[in-house]
Amino acid sequence: METKVEKNIIDTAKKVLLDESEAIKSLINTIDPGFEEVVDAILASRGKMVLSGIGKSAIIAQKITATLNSTGQKAVFMHATDAVHGDLGIIDDEDIILILSKSGNTPELKVLVPLIRRLPNRLIAMVSDTGSFLAKNSDYVLNAHVDQEACPMNLAPTTSTTVSLALGDALAICLLEARGFSNRDFARYHPGGALGKKLYLKVSDLYPNNEVPVVSEGASMEEVILEMTSKRLGTTAVINDRQELTGIITDGDLRRKLKEKKDIFALKALDLMSRNPKVISKDEFAVNALNRMQQLSITQLVVEDNGKVLGFVHLHDLLREGLV
Repeated sequence: METKVEKNIIDTAKKVLLDESEAIKSLINTIDPGFEEVVDAILASRGKMVLSGIGKSAIIAQKITATLNSTGQKAVFMHATDAVHGDLGIIDDEDIILILSKSGNTPELKVLVPLIRRLPNRLIAMVSDTGSFLAKNSDYVLNAHVDQEACPMNLAPTTSTTVSLALGDALAICLLEARGFSNRDFARYHPGGALGKKLYLKVSDLYPNNEVPVVSEGASMEEVILEMTSKRLGTTAVINDRQELTGIITDGDLRRKLKEKKDIFALKALDLMSRNPKVISKDEFAVNALNRMQQLSITQLVVEDNGKVLGFVHLHDLLREGLV
């Protein structure tokens, strides 16, 4: 049974999420031709983006900077306080500057903005108050308006930072699409970890590490079992006289035949094999091999090229690479 304290916690958590989701939803109405002008200005710029802010806005600016860099837009972060102590040197003449602030009226910005205005750079404001000092002194304004923070005292930056983060994501994705940023580009910027491997790791990177169990159609059961066990994959490909793949035998095939209480040693590979084995090209991405195995509920695929067996890719290979 829920206690009153537990109920209050759950209600509060739900209210925060609802308030923030409603604030993001209302943000949709602020996307107008002015937003498109910002995107066009960034695309036209031959420099990088320089993002800045104070307090929690600075943290959000850092995250947006990271997102921009990972999606094809060069960007750097400059803390608004450090800017007036030498970090303005980060800015090159052709850079475009984006400053995040809820109020747009902080003392630090009233010092920084006039200094930036002396430079030839275009300035974008992302603010909740579009009548603020920052907004009035910027070339472009991204409206990140919020009526109230999720904090019950309307003090802690919560809804405002969520809205700014979402608006930054919208900006990054618009730039990504406008540039025709592809999966190949994404892989170039994300080579590390499971995400990177999903984007660049291919079957050809995996199958050469495995042995290649292969028997002829006329092979005896002794030969089949020796090939399967010695190559440690629990399976073997079956080929015809022209060295073409015609079937596959798995340890499951052996178990099923043993349950029939037949003399399996009187059989040849041709009698036991499953025809039309599941195959994959060496040029396929490894994640596609994983998806196919999951769809078919199997643990390995034959890697083939024009009917010739190149090897096997196994679920263990994908586990080892962290794709599962």
